[in-house]
Amino acid sequence: MTHSPVATLPAPAHAPARRPVALVPAPSPTPAPSQVQVLALAEPLPGFPQHRDYVLVPADGGGLLFWLQSVAPDGPRFLAVPAASFFPDYAPALPGVPCAELGLADSAEATLYCLVTVPDGDVTAATANLRAPLVVNPATQRARQLVLVDGSHPIRRPLRR
Repeated sequence: MTHSPVATLPAPAHAPARRPVALVPAPSPTPAPSQVQVLALAEPLPGFPQHRDYVLVPADGGGLLFWLQSVAPDGPRFLAVPAASFFPDYAPALPGVPCAELGLADSAEATLYCLVTVPDGDVTAATANLRAPLVVNPATQRARQLVLVDGSHPIRRPLRR
């Protein structure tokens, strides 16, 4: 029996979870870690200058949904998806300097996550930000959100196809 991944969405992006949500990924998802990953951000996420330490917590059993949660008690949390699971052809050109800062000799070593927006809790309208992926070096657990300047990737790409 196959089940859709289920996660709980917060009212605002950083509030406590409230409602169950099911998202449908593209075929052939990439396996993701099943354990909590501790991430140190090289630079804080825009709008959250006090928060550099996060955990990436699985929000489902299949490794398709994650909470990017600040370790601070009152810190923000965001719903995130592994880019490869939902967008298998997504392969943005990552700038060399930020990759070197994360300790990535090759950008192909990076794991990319996209932050998700669910307007008014409507899962059918959920979108992923492909313009500003969270780039993670899985070997060092250092991460950074990169804003891609080429404009070829949308800020709001639907998760459902």
